[in-house]
Amino acid sequence: MSTEGKKLQPIIVKKIKKGGHAAHGGAWKIAYADFVTAMMAFFLLMWLLGSTSEGDKKGLSDYFAAPLKVAMAGGSGAGASNSVINGGGADLTQSAGQSRRGDGNDPIQKKKAVELMRAEVAKQDAKRMASLSAKISAAIANNSKLAQYNSQIRLETTPDGLQITIVDDQNRPMFDSGSAVVKPYMRDILRAIGAALNDVENKISLDGHTDRAAYGNGDRGYSNWELSADRANASRRELVGAGMPDDKLARVMGLSSSVLVDASNPLSPSNRRINIVVLTRDAEERLLNPERKPSQTSASHTPSSIESSLEEDSRK
Repeated sequence: MSTEGKKLQPIIVKKIKKGGHAAHGGAWKIAYADFVTAMMAFFLLMWLLGSTSEGDKKGLSDYFAAPLKVAMAGGSGAGASNSVINGGGADLTQSAGQSRRGDGNDPIQKKKAVELMRAEVAKQDAKRMASLSAKISAAIANNSKLAQYNSQIRLETTPDGLQITIVDDQNRPMFDSGSAVVKPYMRDILRAIGAALNDVENKISLDGHTDRAAYGNGDRGYSNWELSADRANASRRELVGAGMPDDKLARVMGLSSSVLVDASNPLSPSNRRINIVVLTRDAEERLLNPERKPSQTSASHTPSSIESSLEEDSRK
């Protein structure tokens, strides 16, 4: 069979017409809006954190971490919040952050703070007294005129401060018998000590002592009490004349023979002496604060000046 006899097959061409994309809707807009909102919230949070003090951050952290715990511990509420659960401090507007009720007024915490402050003050006083003692010792040792009187000058650290004692000697008295006129060598000693005390911050206590020998004119009213006070004031004038400011003196007094160094021998020359005490801060407070109660003199209590500074700090 020949190909000519076959019928030609028609060629079919398929044409596919491409249409437009289907509509996607607005879902992407919602997602983008959520993203922008989240970014705005993030940058707002960063700005708030940057402008908030550390105290406020700590207060907010404590409140959100355990509001019930804060409330049970005595918290008075979260600022002006109307929340049923109180806690987080008394006032969210405080510049130093939130604080629990009683902060700054807790007697136990206050006592600990006072003890730390007292210890620091005592440490500074001890260092100052040691430096002053070395300074006076060097002034006496380096002065050939005063070195010969070294046995009559005694330095001792006491609870009240550095005590400088100038004692009488049988062959070298500080004053004539029954007199308050300073001997020349005693004047040199007092001037040297006064020069060493002219830049001391602490207050000075000065007292005069006599032996127990009865004063010759005691029946006319002038006794060892007046004599010891006059000798103390004569010594004060020499110290001030050497450059020590007069307002450094906290007290000047005569104690007669009420405090004997050598009680076994009331007539001993060592009982005739002048005491110069560079007071510690605590001793100074006890002397200059007449309203201070006796119980406050113990080491577990504080001078009123330290208490007032703590109260002021607690209000800040």
